[in-house]
Amino acid sequence: MMTVSGALLAACQSDPDIDITKLGVETDPPDVLYNQGLANIKAGNMVEASRKFDAVDRQHPFSESSRKALVMSTFVKYRMARYTDAIATGNRYMNLYPRSDDSAYVQYLVGLSHWKQIVNVTQDQKSSLQTIDAMQKVVDNYPDSEYVEDAQAKIRFARDQLAGKEMQVGRYYLERKEYLAAVSRFRVVIEKYPNTNQIEEALARLVEAYYAMGVAQEAQTAAAVLGHNYPDSQWYADSYKLLQTGGLQPRENPGSWIARAGKSLLLGG
Repeated sequence: MMTVSGALLAACQSDPDIDITKLGVETDPPDVLYNQGLANIKAGNMVEASRKFDAVDRQHPFSESSRKALVMSTFVKYRMARYTDAIATGNRYMNLYPRSDDSAYVQYLVGLSHWKQIVNVTQDQKSSLQTIDAMQKVVDNYPDSEYVEDAQAKIRFARDQLAGKEMQVGRYYLERKEYLAAVSRFRVVIEKYPNTNQIEEALARLVEAYYAMGVAQEAQTAAAVLGHNYPDSQWYADSYKLLQTGGLQPRENPGSWIARAGKSLLLGG
């Protein structure tokens, strides 16, 4: 049996012969309303399609037509950039049909709807957290689905955003010479987001902060971990030069939290 997601285009090609510009009050049988919704998708009329699918769910709840209409309603709202509505509809579907053939697709649409709302790192990253939560459900609950690879990519992007937010705040403190506050932010990046694109700078900023505080051993350790993992990095070259200005060089202290965190970098986070 074909899933709703897999049969979307094929279904649109078998539309009934209707005038989609003159659709009347939605009192038709559920299969008719559903097919009218598909016809409107094909014609590019997403607003009318959404209205038809919502009518199926409203007038014929818990029917097979309603189940399929909820899938399509989630899809159409996502395509219309009505992300909050898509999330609400998708979550309703997942509560009702968590093990259906279309569940992986709907959960993926929920994740995409959160992902589309991610903003730059100067702003709140709530949508990044929600993206990770939604997409991790795709990975964990539907490991054999075709959506897993992209779900993992979206998780990586969202984690990069969360790490970037910590870096943005950490740099703010560093510029104001509030070194302890800066270190705490960079530490979050290294310990919580070690496999993100922010890790090299986080280690380099630790060198900078600890050096400015006069905590030479930790500055040397941060530089050593940076050089060991990213020997060709410009961040390492800059950190090395900074230490040299004080007659120091990278040297790892095995008892440092930075050294312990560095082991997770070697293991790939």
